[in-house]
Amino acid sequence: MPDSDPKDKFKLQVVPVTPLQQNAMIFWSTESMKGVLIDPGGDVDQLMSTIEKAGVTIAEIWLTHGHIDHAGGAAECRRRIGCKIIGPHKDDQFWLDTLEKTGGEYGIPDAENFTPDTYLNEGDTVEFEGLSFAVLHCPGHSPGSVVLYSQELSFAFVGDVLFQGSIGRTDLPQGNHQDLIDAITGKLWPLGKGIQFMPGHGPGSTFEQERQNNGFVADSVTGYKD
Repeated sequence: MPDSDPKDKFKLQVVPVTPLQQNAMIFWSTESMKGVLIDPGGDVDQLMSTIEKAGVTIAEIWLTHGHIDHAGGAAECRRRIGCKIIGPHKDDQFWLDTLEKTGGEYGIPDAENFTPDTYLNEGDTVEFEGLSFAVLHCPGHSPGSVVLYSQELSFAFVGDVLFQGSIGRTDLPQGNHQDLIDAITGKLWPLGKGIQFMPGHGPGSTFEQERQNNGFVADSVTGYKD
């Protein structure tokens, strides 16, 4: 008898947090009820309540990048849960060092500066309940942005690299528009059209849909070919 679809063994809950409505995410195994907390930008009480109601035990915190709406609540979550923070790439440490300052500017008053327990680099993998997520360093929106991709699930957590119908802004310090386009077309598109993804804001999508319809990175715009 063939194995069941691995997607049946995992669940994802999106919890919009902060005034910027960032997609904090709880991803867990329905068998072990162990999970990871991805990009806890703020509203920590809400996140803790959601985790408790779901009956999930958080094993790690994963960060796609260091901007305030993605990382502002990470230090408090680490303290409350007693787990490690994994990611982002070290090039975003300068953002993590300014969270307390920028938190007041963006309505996230309890943000704390911190250093992750582990930085992520191109070619690394993060392991969770039998799944391996490949780490893709995708600068442009921020210099230390990473995408976490599971081949087994055909799924990626992309942070603010790519959105349904758009891409991440590149006008913040050390952002670079061409770097972002190059990361999307050079690292994401080769993974295949059928990859589903969840971004840091808004609804999920697929690489195929964005290659057809996204006005920033559609194949008709970039000239990308398989």
